[in-house]
Amino acid sequence: MIHVCSLARLYKTVEETRALHIVTLLRLTDRVTRPAHIAADNHLVLAVDDIVDAEDGYTVPAQEHVLRLIDFAQAWDRSAPMVVHCFAGISRSTAAAFTAACALNPQRDEATIAQAIRAASPTAAPNKRIVAIADDILQRDGRMIRAVEALGRGQEAMEGHPFRLELT
Repeated sequence: MIHVCSLARLYKTVEETRALHIVTLLRLTDRVTRPAHIAADNHLVLAVDDIVDAEDGYTVPAQEHVLRLIDFAQAWDRSAPMVVHCFAGISRSTAAAFTAACALNPQRDEATIAQAIRAASPTAAPNKRIVAIADDILQRDGRMIRAVEALGRGQEAMEGHPFRLELT
C-alpha cells in the first residue's frame, strides 16, 4: 500500500507504517533527511516544484521525473508500505501515488483509482502535469487525465489530509 502525506508528517508516517520506501517530490531537497532505516536506494527524490507550466526559477515536472517514478514503483517489492510526500501532501504526492497505482495495476480502471484517492482524502488535487506525462508513458489514452479532471480541485487546505491508497 501507498501512504501519502506532507513533509511535516513524513517521519511520523514512515514510523507508524513501517515503510521501507519513500518518494520525495520537493525542489528544495535540503528540507528532507532520509530516515536512518531507509536504504538510500529505497528513497527516490524528485526535485520538482508544484507547477504545470514552465516558469523561470522553478523546476517543472518532466518526463524524466515521471519515468524515474514509474521505474521506482515497479522495482518496489511491496513487502512493506511506500510513503509518498511533497511539501503539503496535496498535489505532487497525490499525482505520484496515482501514477504508481496505475503503473502497478495496468488493468485497473483509472477512474476507480482516482475515486479511491478522493474517498481517502478530500484535499487531494493531483498535479495535472505529472498525471498527463504518466498517462502518455503508461499509454492510458487520456483516461488518467480524465479521471483526475473528474475529481475536481478538492477542499482547499494548507496541508493535505494524509491517506493510504490500496493497490488492489
